[in-house]
Amino acid sequence: MSAAPESLDSDASHGTATQPGVRDGVIVLEEGLPLTHGGRVAPLSIAWRLQGQTGPVVAAMGGISSGRVVCDGADARGWWNGIAGPGLGLDSDRFQVLGIDFVGGSHDSTGPKPGERFPSVSSYDQAFALRCVLDQLGIVELAACIGASYGGMVALAFAERFPERLRHAVVISAAHRTHPMSTAWRSVQRAIVRYALEHDQGARGLALARALAMATYRSAREFEERFAGAAERGADGYRFPVESYLLARGEDYAMRYRPEAFVCLSESIDLHWADPSAIRVPVTLLAVTEDQLVPIADMRALRDALGGGAQLVEISSPYGHDAFLKEREVLGGVIAQALADT
Repeated sequence: MSAAPESLDSDASHGTATQPGVRDGVIVLEEGLPLTHGGRVAPLSIAWRLQGQTGPVVAAMGGISSGRVVCDGADARGWWNGIAGPGLGLDSDRFQVLGIDFVGGSHDSTGPKPGERFPSVSSYDQAFALRCVLDQLGIVELAACIGASYGGMVALAFAERFPERLRHAVVISAAHRTHPMSTAWRSVQRAIVRYALEHDQGARGLALARALAMATYRSAREFEERFAGAAERGADGYRFPVESYLLARGEDYAMRYRPEAFVCLSESIDLHWADPSAIRVPVTLLAVTEDQLVPIADMRALRDALGGGAQLVEISSPYGHDAFLKEREVLGGVIAQALADT
């Protein structure tokens, strides 16, 4: 395969070795990317990382705040440390692990500038960005595309649009559509951030929106076990244990992520709608019964509608939607099994 399709008019960085077995790079598409929902981003930069020296390539993508650093025991940015890495479920000794920064996000791919209303981005646009990286790196086919949460939506979009580039999709806590109740929660989060941006308080708005989001990521069972203690009285009134936890998590997030990027990719989640009947590659699905954002019924409906057939693994976890970050042993086993014949 050539380094890049002629129509892309692109200038690719083939990467620098940041440490043994790891390459980082940025692809620049000068003509940009026409977006599914209208408009164009030009020029467009797509940041990528490839870890592992030999073996088939597996792409791995997570939630909207995940980036190209998938696994790196020496790098705290590795969002899937403990699940991906040497000898783990996604074994970087056996496979090369490819990660990208999402378009419209808060990392090194093109995203919104401070105060900018970025164009609406689709999961199909992210799938196209991934394909561009494959083209530039000369990767003809992915052994697997593994996605969790938003990354699972992108994996479904990639499987639908580019089946000739994919042997197997592994989709964790993501369905072919977004449930209206999940959209309801996220719509309020975006409204909070937009209001805060209008009043030059974007970081504060993001902290509150993320605090609200955290309440949807986890399960009622976990909160009952962790935060059933009494409230503490302070100068401003009572502060509940769960309140302190949520606000602390929101403030930490706001120091690491841009509010404009949160709005863009949160909206992208709710715009997601894939056609499962058009997906013909093998798919392994993993669903969590306590997941408030992706109901188990939606995952079962996706399994039944997939044109290429699918296996659905159902697990129970107090971490709810966040199980894809927390249930390392279970997820590692499912991923290893899915990749066993790859």
